[in-house]
Amino acid sequence: MPNKLISFLQLFRHISLQDQEVISNAFEARTFEEGDYLFKGGNVCRQRFFIVEGVLRIVMHNEKGNEVTHYFLKENQFCTILNSFNNQVPAQESIQAACKAYVLEISHAKLMALYEQLPYLKSLIDDITQQALLDKIQIRNAYLGQDSTTRYRLFMMRQADIALRVPLSDVASYLGITPQSLSRIRKNIH
Repeated sequence: MPNKLISFLQLFRHISLQDQEVISNAFEARTFEEGDYLFKGGNVCRQRFFIVEGVLRIVMHNEKGNEVTHYFLKENQFCTILNSFNNQVPAQESIQAACKAYVLEISHAKLMALYEQLPYLKSLIDDITQQALLDKIQIRNAYLGQDSTTRYRLFMMRQADIALRVPLSDVASYLGITPQSLSRIRKNIH
């Protein structure tokens, strides 16, 4: 199976065969089942993941203790709790598999060593991360001020592939509505 991380990175720049091998060897393949935590909040996030297959979600507990989905990430995206990873400080957020997921994982220490060995890789991954953050802000901003039916319609237009793969309770939590309200909205739309 071709390395999807290398294929993805090569969309942005050519990577020599020697460098491809160095990058590939630095990452470890891991599989997670739906509901498994890749990272639990309250700790320092020391891993960065590249999603090969599946959907991950960034979750937090609200003031009532309920889990709230902040964002979904899918194939060909990097995932970490960025502030915690970059600054090595504890995070409130957790990373959970929203469905079965296959990821490539690298530790903070290994990534820093990889950046030393291949200096161009840091700016490449930083640029990809910055664009992903801009995309995330654009998607989240589209939901601001919208009623729940409009938020669901926007979600289905922009992220329908995710809706087909994750539990509806996760979609409801992401959209800021109850699962019962989501069921009603879906019934009225379809």
